[in-house]
Amino acid sequence: MLYSSVSPADKRRAFRERLASGELLRFPGAFNPLSARLIERKGFEGVYISGAVLSADLGLPDIGLTTLTEVAGRGQQIARMTDLPAIIDADTGFGEPMNVARTIQTLEDAGLAGTHIEDQLNPKRCGHLDGKSVVDQDTAIKRIRAAADARRDPNFLIMARTDIAAVEGVDAAIERAKALVDAGADAIFPEAMRSLAEFEAVRAAIDVPLLANMTEFGKSELFSADQLRDVGINIVIWPVSLLRMAMGAASRALDTLTEEGHLTSQLGAMQHRADLYDLVDYEEYNHFDQDVFNFHITKD
Repeated sequence: MLYSSVSPADKRRAFRERLASGELLRFPGAFNPLSARLIERKGFEGVYISGAVLSADLGLPDIGLTTLTEVAGRGQQIARMTDLPAIIDADTGFGEPMNVARTIQTLEDAGLAGTHIEDQLNPKRCGHLDGKSVVDQDTAIKRIRAAADARRDPNFLIMARTDIAAVEGVDAAIERAKALVDAGADAIFPEAMRSLAEFEAVRAAIDVPLLANMTEFGKSELFSADQLRDVGINIVIWPVSLLRMAMGAASRALDTLTEEGHLTSQLGAMQHRADLYDLVDYEEYNHFDQDVFNFHITKD
């Protein structure tokens, strides 16, 4: 009832244990707390919280317009609703190294299991757009060192994302990844890899966990979980997929309302009221207070 009964510390500890096992962990992107609960219900290993989704949720483009307060607040709402670990996108850390340090502690307090800090210039842009610019290696290292130094829970995962491959190639990404691991990164997120061969090259050079971003309509081919597992990827995210599916369905529903005047033809595509109530645990609330849940739901 209410929120997860698993503490953030326990989520982080369990996440680190699974990550150390070498298995591939699947982290679909949640666009709200309810979708995070659905991700758990469907048997996935974790929840990803995308900066692009958080921006879009506010009606904004993914160009660094969100604030730490907005990101941490939404991250807390999502993370506390599931027993799964949640990784959140912290963009460039919301400022200079001291701001990065504050970001880490704020996200720890919000109950997240980990985050990634990227090496783009601030303000950043979507990792799968052309025209990206990255900071010099010294600046990128300072961000990760600040994050590692600020961390209070050693199980809070600090991941370094590098976008340099799109600017200077995969060899440059490998060299930067090595430097970021030396600076304290627990894992590496090589953004916009174009092929399995590029993932394999990074895997061969880096001995910490790697994340693959399988975002639609981007630079990367959409590899399957099995393909990524076979080349040694440890975490795969589908950051915006559920939002895209939901918005596509919403758009079609609005078109149907315009054309037909009602949604009778779309009932089969909707989540049933009974399924929604099951997902939000109405029955559990009934045990707490009969006034909250005092009726029965049927599939009729």
